[in-house]
Amino acid sequence: MEGGNLLKRIVLTGGGSAGHVTPNLALIPHLLRAGWDVHYIGTAAGLERDLAGALPGVTYHAIHSGKLRRYFDLRNLADPFRVLWGAMEAQALLGRLRPRLVFAKGGFVSVPVVYGAWLHRVPVILHESDLTPGLANRLCAPLAKVICTTFPEAARSVGRKGVCTGTPLRAEILEGSRGEGLRLCGFSPDKPVLMMVGGSQGAVSVNRVLRQALPQLLADFQVLHLCGKGNLDAALAATPGYRQFEYMQGELRHAYAAADIVLSRAGSNVLSELLALRKPALLVPYPATASRGDQIDNAHSMARRNLAAVLMQEVLTVDTLLAAVRDLYARRGAYVAAMETIQNGDGTQEVLTQINRVGDSWGRGE
Repeated sequence: MEGGNLLKRIVLTGGGSAGHVTPNLALIPHLLRAGWDVHYIGTAAGLERDLAGALPGVTYHAIHSGKLRRYFDLRNLADPFRVLWGAMEAQALLGRLRPRLVFAKGGFVSVPVVYGAWLHRVPVILHESDLTPGLANRLCAPLAKVICTTFPEAARSVGRKGVCTGTPLRAEILEGSRGEGLRLCGFSPDKPVLMMVGGSQGAVSVNRVLRQALPQLLADFQVLHLCGKGNLDAALAATPGYRQFEYMQGELRHAYAAADIVLSRAGSNVLSELLALRKPALLVPYPATASRGDQIDNAHSMARRNLAAVLMQEVLTVDTLLAAVRDLYARRGAYVAAMETIQNGDGTQEVLTQINRVGDSWGRGE
């Protein structure tokens, strides 16, 4: 048995993308302050190792795992064996650690960990950020005691296990300064700010249309553009009222604080941030032709509850973008009012409640 606080030991897992890691990062400071002995199981080369492995107070363990692809790839022939290998590693590791519970955020690495936990009768809590569960969480759901969700529809769809908690958010994202954000961009406080986020390679088409619309947009707005790595446009660097960044880390909270309205993809984590920050948003979800359609479902759920506006990529043009942005700004008060009625924009405390409840049950031998 490895050292540490056995009576309050928790294993977190999740990886493959930032969306499967950052909610765990939001939980870790709270867990450490509450006296939990925190361990993280991920892969040797995954993003989760870089993000979670270096955190003080967290013990990181690497296992093997295959990627669960929905398309034909020769690697699909070998990956089931990697998942099996990882499950055996996870089983042995969890036998040594004997945690009170496992919290799994999804991603392919979570599958062998959840199956290893089941073999040792360690209770599992899953978290599903999207309206429809990803493949990893669908495989793990039968073995979970609780499935925390961001969307109420997702909680209802999984039955009695489902609890709509919201997504855990890093505390610092809620602590931005509008003045600092304006200073960072060189913007005036007298003109509204349109911020575009979600500018990864998946948003290249939205980047392009936004830039084509700049002459008209800049008549009414200052534009803060997170365009994604490698997507800076040098020809626009000196454009008054327009600032572009590949990405932001610590400054992101200030950028959000400066924004009056937001243009974004519809990934679940950014939607949770927008909801918690009460930022009116125009969502352009990643199209179904290039994804499993989860962003479309996420966006439509937000629109049904009057929490955001939606513009589908199939009809995205300069004219439709301008019309949608202007309408969003005109109706921003109604969107903020609707968001004010939502209690779980930041799901950190609700998720911690579920962790403590399940952990206490394990401690009583239930």
